[in-house]
Amino acid sequence: MSGPEDKPFAISKRLVWEAYERVKANKGAAGVDGRSIEDFEKDLRGNLYKIWNRMSSGTYFPPPVKAVEIPKPGGTRILGVPTVADRIAQTVVALTLEPRTESIFHDDSYGYRPRRSALQAVERCRQRCWKKDWVLDLDVQKFFDSVDHALMVKAVEANTDQRWVVLYVKRWLVAPLQLPDGTLQERDRGTPQGSAISPVLANLFMHYAFDMFLVREFPSVDFERYADDAVVHCVTERQARQVWAALEARMEEVGLRLHPDKTKLVYCKDTRRRGSAEHTSFKFLGYTFGPRKARYPDGKAFASFLPAVSPEALKAMGQQVREWRIHRRTRLELIELADWINPIVSGWMTYYGRFYGRSCIPSCDASTPT
Repeated sequence: MSGPEDKPFAISKRLVWEAYERVKANKGAAGVDGRSIEDFEKDLRGNLYKIWNRMSSGTYFPPPVKAVEIPKPGGTRILGVPTVADRIAQTVVALTLEPRTESIFHDDSYGYRPRRSALQAVERCRQRCWKKDWVLDLDVQKFFDSVDHALMVKAVEANTDQRWVVLYVKRWLVAPLQLPDGTLQERDRGTPQGSAISPVLANLFMHYAFDMFLVREFPSVDFERYADDAVVHCVTERQARQVWAALEARMEEVGLRLHPDKTKLVYCKDTRRRGSAEHTSFKFLGYTFGPRKARYPDGKAFASFLPAVSPEALKAMGQQVREWRIHRRTRLELIELADWINPIVSGWMTYYGRFYGRSCIPSCDASTPT
């Protein structure tokens, strides 16, 4: 049996094991080979050795990525599902890059990072909306379908001295998608949303394309970014329009495009800010920010600019509750229904009830039989 000294690339077996543990914890569906994590574990030692052996020798080539269509408002989006073995291999690279990327990433980058969450981004956004009057609500059009491979590789090369990391990133970027009808789609741009390596690659790309650009060109503005979803806080409308124009040019420069219909300027209207604008609300991470009723400690009401669960998220929760058909599940005991439903509802309330929780109450009406 060959050992590490026989391999061109020094990859720790312990690292492969750690990657496996992460993949197992995240669960996930089977890829194009139809093998679940349980199937993979039937010969766990042999399968992990195969991954380590091929990656260490430079002969690991990723299989196609299974394309799964996921419904979204106004259509569908493609989610890429790698095989279990490929997710483990990708996680080996992600774990190798993580110490370096975490040391350089901006504090206001929240997506898919250790010890950071979407709720932290929402909280920071709420605080800044109170301090600055204008928000530039950004939407990068088809980010995961459009990322320039050459620029992505350049960003990776700037942050590692491990040749094997760059080698495998290049191979994953061009791994074909297997569409639902079985045909293979070659790729020369983008990185499949849903793969284990995509989050760190997306953050690395946007670190240079967006975060550092704003820090360099507009040091006085604030922002929160979660992967490709971002909002920028500005003092005046004029400043916001300047930032908009500069970011539009910057995105074009790196092969991306701001969505012309979804990118907008928002005035953070409340009791003390009585101006007018075309838009006085925006959506961010499942919340809608806008003027809402609040009260001073003495009970006097006023309007504050606050986040609350978005109508789209509320509708999706209600739809799921209706699909349960609880009134027809007469064979289940009450405790069985509670054990099934409570973790889901608790998750909703933990996330969407964090800010302006009273707005989640209408979703309870969705359990009414129809």
